[in-house]
Amino acid sequence: MAIEIERKFLVVGDAWREAPAVFYSQGYLSSDKARTVRVRIAGEQAFLTIKGVTQGMSRAEFEYEIPLADARELLLMCEQPLIEKYRRKITYAGFVWEVDEFLGENQGLVVAEIELPSENTSFTNPEWVGEEVTADLRYFNSNLVRLPFKQW
Repeated sequence: MAIEIERKFLVVGDAWREAPAVFYSQGYLSSDKARTVRVRIAGEQAFLTIKGVTQGMSRAEFEYEIPLADARELLLMCEQPLIEKYRRKITYAGFVWEVDEFLGENQGLVVAEIELPSENTSFTNPEWVGEEVTADLRYFNSNLVRLPFKQW
């Protein structure tokens, strides 16, 4: 079983914009808090991801590459609105940060995530990392479907 240990932060400034961006479209077949089932298209690749309950900063995660055509069909079955965003991956001080610039109903929201090998791992924030929002459930992508950023 794979474990995802992730921390989320709001983003400030524009220095992160220098990294190349990939368009993501994703939807949820299930956004139940006990389990989420996500379909994602990232550029020309597609994935099916199942995540368990978050405990602290950790949760079980299973991800499988699927055919792009299947992902397009599955997105039609997902809860609406779909999550659309540009993702930039930025290496800083030995870690890869993923910066998501949301579009559509979540336009205006920019979040940075870092995945860690353990909850106790120390790291240095880039200058464009602001307030931590790891514990704020509103920032989970699955919750942004139910209550998009524009409605906050």
